[in-house]
Amino acid sequence: MLRYSLRSFLILFIIGGIWTAYVQWRIHDALDQQLPEHADVGIVLGASIWHDEPSPGLKERLNHSIKLYQYGYFDHIIVTGGMDASGAIITEAEAMKRYLVNHGIPEDSIMLEGKSTSTYENLVNAKQIMDTHDWRSAIIVTHHFHGARALDIARTVGLSSYYISTTDSKALFMPWHQARETLAFAKWEWTKLFIH
Repeated sequence: MLRYSLRSFLILFIIGGIWTAYVQWRIHDALDQQLPEHADVGIVLGASIWHDEPSPGLKERLNHSIKLYQYGYFDHIIVTGGMDASGAIITEAEAMKRYLVNHGIPEDSIMLEGKSTSTYENLVNAKQIMDTHDWRSAIIVTHHFHGARALDIARTVGLSSYYISTTDSKALFMPWHQARETLAFAKWEWTKLFIH
């Protein structure tokens, strides 16, 4: 019985190691994507807010989107994210819009997607906004560790022309987020089976 348990543990450990290596390779591979000279819209993926203000990690994504906007990569920005579980009274999208406006982005250039609670919903709902405005190309803005899964979700929801632009983080504890992303990627692969 003990031998069987040890063998099962060893098999699971090896499978887990292979899966972790695969996910980390996918994450690294997503960083090499070439951006177009211009896209119709930038999509900033949501993250937590603190006291109705973007968290330090979310500010990193927003600051990256501001740079891309200023460099002319897109003229419109969709900010995504619904009500945060921290007791906020505004959505992640609303907090993100306030931050962008306070940093010089014109209010009429920002579209809110304020219903989603996951990356999948972020991109499904953002695609609906794109379809309404007849926008075809998008640059998705997020962190390095999140980029590969975001690209895979964009492909799954049917975005026709999509790119990823990621930023590193000084605010987040990366070992935890990288480990969490490994599990999130596994969950997403399972979820895809039911979506298809």
